[in-house]
Amino acid sequence: MARFNMNSTTLRLMLLSFFEFGVWGTYLTSVGIYLFNVGLGGEIGWFFAVQGIASIFMPAIMGGIADKWVPAQRLLALCHAVAALFMAAAGYIGMTKGVDVTFAELFVPYALSVAFFMPTIALSNSVSFTVLGNEGKDAVRIFPRIRVLGTVGFIVAMWTTDLLGFKDSYNQFFASAATGAIMALYSLTMPACPPKGARKENTLFARMGGDAFAMLADRRMALFFLFAILLGAALQISNGYTGAYLGSFASVPGYEDTFAVKHPVIMTSLSQMSETLCILLIPFFLKHYGIKRVILIAMLAWSARFLLLGAGNPAGGAWMFVLSMIVYGVAFDFFNISGSLYVNSCVDEKRRSGAQGLFMLATNGLGASIGMIAAQMVVNYSLSAGGWAAAWYIFAAYAAVVALLFLLCFKEK
Repeated sequence: MARFNMNSTTLRLMLLSFFEFGVWGTYLTSVGIYLFNVGLGGEIGWFFAVQGIASIFMPAIMGGIADKWVPAQRLLALCHAVAALFMAAAGYIGMTKGVDVTFAELFVPYALSVAFFMPTIALSNSVSFTVLGNEGKDAVRIFPRIRVLGTVGFIVAMWTTDLLGFKDSYNQFFASAATGAIMALYSLTMPACPPKGARKENTLFARMGGDAFAMLADRRMALFFLFAILLGAALQISNGYTGAYLGSFASVPGYEDTFAVKHPVIMTSLSQMSETLCILLIPFFLKHYGIKRVILIAMLAWSARFLLLGAGNPAGGAWMFVLSMIVYGVAFDFFNISGSLYVNSCVDEKRRSGAQGLFMLATNGLGASIGMIAAQMVVNYSLSAGGWAAAWYIFAAYAAVVALLFLLCFKEK
C-alpha cells in the first residue's frame, strides 16, 4: 500500500487534485444563483454550455500538445494561470456593473476562462497517471484515492463560497481566480511528465493530438464514446440548476426559512460528500462487475437523482433532496471516474493525454453543451408553465432511456 506521508508522491498528487477541483467548486454550483440575482437567470444554459463547447476542442488540443511538445505539468500550470486571469476579469466586471451587467459583458471573460480551465481536468489526470506509471504503481488501485481529494477540494470551495456569502455575488469569481493562481504555481512542483510521443507526424491534425481519434476505429470504443456523449448531457444539468431550484422555494410560503433554501450550496455539497465514498468503491465494483454494469448503475442513478429532485421539497420532502444528493455520488463517479480509468487502460502511454482529452470532449464537450442548451429550453418552458417539477421528470426519463440503450447495445470485451 502507498505510504501517505508528507514526502510521498501520492500525497503530492492528492493535493494536486484538491486544488484542481477547488478552482471549479468556488463557482460551479453557485453561479446560477448569482446569474438569477443579476437578472440573467434565463441565460444559465449558455454559461454551462460554454464549458461543453470549450471541451469539444480544448482538451484534445492541449492533450496533444502535452503528448508531443510540452511537459504536461507545465502546460497544466499555464492553462490555470490564463484561466485565473480571465476569471478575475469576470469578477471585476461583475463588481463594477452590479445588477446592470449585461450577458455579453460577463459571458466573454467567463467563457475565455472556462476555455483554458476545461483541459486542465484531463491534464491533471494525465499527470497523475504518468507519475504513477513512472513509479510502477497500480493506477486503478491508487488513482481513486487521489481523485477523492479533488472532491474534498470541491466541497471545501463550495462551503467557503456559501459561508462567506459569495454564492449570490461576483466574489465567487475572485475566489476561483485566487485558487487557480495557487494551482498554477503548485503544478510546477510536480514530477516531470515529458512528452512521450514521437515527433514524426506529418499532419497538423496528428501533431495536435488528433491521432487519439484512432481509438474510434474500434467499434466497441466508438460505441463507448457515443454513450459518453449521451450521458454527458446529464452531467452539468444538476450543477447548473440545482442551486437556483432550491433557492426558488424562498418565494413559497413556509419554505423561506428552511435549511435548503438558506444554504443551497451547502445542501448541494452533500452530493460531493457522497462522491468521496463512491470513488473509493470504484476499484471493487470494476473488479467484480466490469465496466458495463458500473456505467449502467451510473445511468440509473442519474434518473433517480432527477426524479427525487422533482418530487422533493425543502420541508416534509427534504429527505428526497438529501437522498438525491447521495445518489449523485454514484451517478457521477461510476461514470466519470470509471470511464477515465477505462479509457486509460485502452491506450498506450504515447496517447494517454490525448485519450483523456477525447473522453472530456465526449462528456464535458459534446454531451454537456448539447445537454445544457436543451436543458435551458426545457427549464424555461417548465417555469413559464408553472413550475420546476416537469423539467426534472423529463431529465429523469432521458437518463432512463439512455440506460436502456446502453444495456442493449454495449458489449463489454
